[in-house]
Amino acid sequence: MKKIALYTLLSFGLLLSCSKDSDISSPDSNTNLKAGNLLSTGASARDILSNDTYDKLLIEIDYVTGFAPTAGAIANFEEFLLARTHKETIEFNYTALSSPNEEALTLDEVVELESENRDEYNDGSTLAIHIYFADAPSESDEEGENLVTLGAVYRNTSMVIYEQTIKELTQNSTVSTEEVETATLLHEFGHLFGLVNLSTQAVHPEHEETIINENNEEEGTNHCNVDGCLMRSELEFGGSLLKQMEKNASKGLESIPNIGPECLLDLRKYGGR
Repeated sequence: MKKIALYTLLSFGLLLSCSKDSDISSPDSNTNLKAGNLLSTGASARDILSNDTYDKLLIEIDYVTGFAPTAGAIANFEEFLLARTHKETIEFNYTALSSPNEEALTLDEVVELESENRDEYNDGSTLAIHIYFADAPSESDEEGENLVTLGAVYRNTSMVIYEQTIKELTQNSTVSTEEVETATLLHEFGHLFGLVNLSTQAVHPEHEETIINENNEEEGTNHCNVDGCLMRSELEFGGSLLKQMEKNASKGLESIPNIGPECLLDLRKYGGR
């Protein structure tokens, strides 16, 4: 699972944790009815963006009591979806859940929580998305390295947001919880849109950032290399999303980055706006 580290003004790191492959199996025996929601990240890009198969999005938000997303972040999220997809009907269903009482969550535990609590799956012309807002941090956090995780996608319609971490992060920042929630939701959903080069439909790869891996081979990061793009992973190399958001806000600009022109071209090729 790819991870992007973002370093703040106080050298406090963030990780937007982004899954390239979905090899997570479902413990549910009735997987045939849910098969369309158990695919790899990006596999449903065209289904989400276009109206070819599904003309409605149903977004199930399960949250631990006390850790619901802000209304403003969800409003921003809906506006983003309406602007980038051809969907005209988007419904949000909220369910408050009891805490799993974990000090930290592994991704496998997140998957198990989804299996236990998710109610909505693709049905007819409705495509269902599941987002879990957690009251515990990711076990992959490295506090000694000042790295924490804000969110992760791990299937074609599945996402976790580490709400407790976001709340703690924004306590002493001029950037609000709503803004960081919005940035996290939009970045992670960009991966469900198939960005960058995650969709099953091939597009131009020139704007995908690459690194040299441990085998001394060039490898894509599934993030954008265009300056200012929402899908950049400059964060991984010492850039600061939070710092940039604070800087933008101080100038009276929008604090949250937009999707860059190359990623917009990809979205249109996948069937979006």
